[in-house]
Amino acid sequence: MKLAGRMSRIGTETAFEVLVRARNLEAQGRSIVHLEIGEPDFPTPAHVIAAGKKALDDGWTHYGPTQGYPEFREAIAQHVSTTRGIRVGPGQVSVVPGGKPILFFPMLALLEPGDEVIYPNPGFPIYESVIRFLGATPVPVPLVEEKAFSFDLDLLRSKLNDRTKLIILNSPQNPTGGVIPRRDIEAVAEMVRDRDLMVLSDEIYSRIYYGEPPFSIASVPGMLEKTIVLDGFSKIYAMTGWRLGYGVMPEWLVDAVSKLMVNSNSCTASFTQRAGMAALTGPQEESEKMVAEFRRRRDAFCAGLNKLPGFCCAFPQGAFYAFPNIRGTGLSAKALADALLEEAGVACLSGTSFGEYGEGYLRFSYANSLENLTEAVRRIGNWLEGRKAPAFIAST
Repeated sequence: MKLAGRMSRIGTETAFEVLVRARNLEAQGRSIVHLEIGEPDFPTPAHVIAAGKKALDDGWTHYGPTQGYPEFREAIAQHVSTTRGIRVGPGQVSVVPGGKPILFFPMLALLEPGDEVIYPNPGFPIYESVIRFLGATPVPVPLVEEKAFSFDLDLLRSKLNDRTKLIILNSPQNPTGGVIPRRDIEAVAEMVRDRDLMVLSDEIYSRIYYGEPPFSIASVPGMLEKTIVLDGFSKIYAMTGWRLGYGVMPEWLVDAVSKLMVNSNSCTASFTQRAGMAALTGPQEESEKMVAEFRRRRDAFCAGLNKLPGFCCAFPQGAFYAFPNIRGTGLSAKALADALLEEAGVACLSGTSFGEYGEGYLRFSYANSLENLTEAVRRIGNWLEGRKAPAFIAST
């Protein structure tokens, strides 16, 4: 037997590959500062864990509705309505195990081979992976550092044609930490409002920002019926392992997503939905403290990177990633990322892990302690200065 041809078109996430390499080095006695994985290093809030435990004790261990429990979807609808200033009902909400199903299922429901999808580059690699897997045509639009990693709107407009069936937006953005300005979002809405296409707005980092709140294209008049909002609990509530996300979209598309859910997952775990309800409707102080700490780390880490020869790092406005321009080092992104891992003991990602327009950049996750971030800058500095990197033997 051979794998189906479509499997040659599906990609992966380099972050997990680099993590494996870093773990192998640690097994050899090396000390590695892990700045490759995009995962909050905070515990899930205690009241959320308590709600999950109680749900298990109370018997929330059986099948639930494919679309999600009505009371949970109502809580999500209220949250989205309040935070985006729009009117959303529970019938427009689909609860899924993690955020990725809201990338995969709507695209599977909407795209035919040959359809075009415009997406940000550098961007989350699963965008392009799913587009190619479905036989659609990926149309990357570069994010411009001079525009705070937003789009060149004229270039975006030039990419639109009758084959365009989906535009993917991500703000705050992975890997750049950029936030698309409201005026740019409104300009995109004006471009697409009367076109036969949908917008997938990946807003998983919507509550992790350091300046103006991110603006959702679903909030623009006339766009709610054309928008799929992706959000979830992994980032803001440090619930990556709980696998809990949701999409808000027109009801006709919810029906299609529910069919794909019942054919693949049946439903999202019942007890995690009870924990999610507690997260959404309970105290928010832990999440707010986490964002404040991310800001503190951002300020210190980016300032440190900017002191390194050949590095120039814009201060990200959201998420928890630094995306420094490293062209001044004279090295390619992959060559530098590999060297920093193997020789300096710092795990990060090449910008090209996020697409061709990521060349010349590295991505660091500052979801790590300030002590470790400071140590990472020190190690990178030593390596860049041409001194022989210390052995970095792990302490026992």
